[in-house]
Amino acid sequence: MDKMILIVFGIFLLALIILDFSMVISLLKTGDERRQIIVWKASTFTLLIVVLTLIVDVVESIIRGEAMLINPFIKLTVTAMLYFIEILYYKKRYGG
Repeated sequence: MDKMILIVFGIFLLALIILDFSMVISLLKTGDERRQIIVWKASTFTLLIVVLTLIVDVVESIIRGEAMLINPFIKLTVTAMLYFIEILYYKKRYGG
């Protein structure tokens, strides 16, 4: 049973790494105006959410008086998943 959990977790980590790399690649690729609008809107919303969560983390750490406990892997993973969902949403909305 432990090996099965490790295999599922490994697949999950691999999927997250693929999402991270695909996010960077999609930001670097050039395309037509429609594609640029899709990437722009998804990037804007993703950046907004990430900045707001970082602000909440900073305020929370100041109120508690503790050191900030932000795990960069978790933030990157959440950012990649959010970006992926937004790209899918805007591709469906604007066609693609």
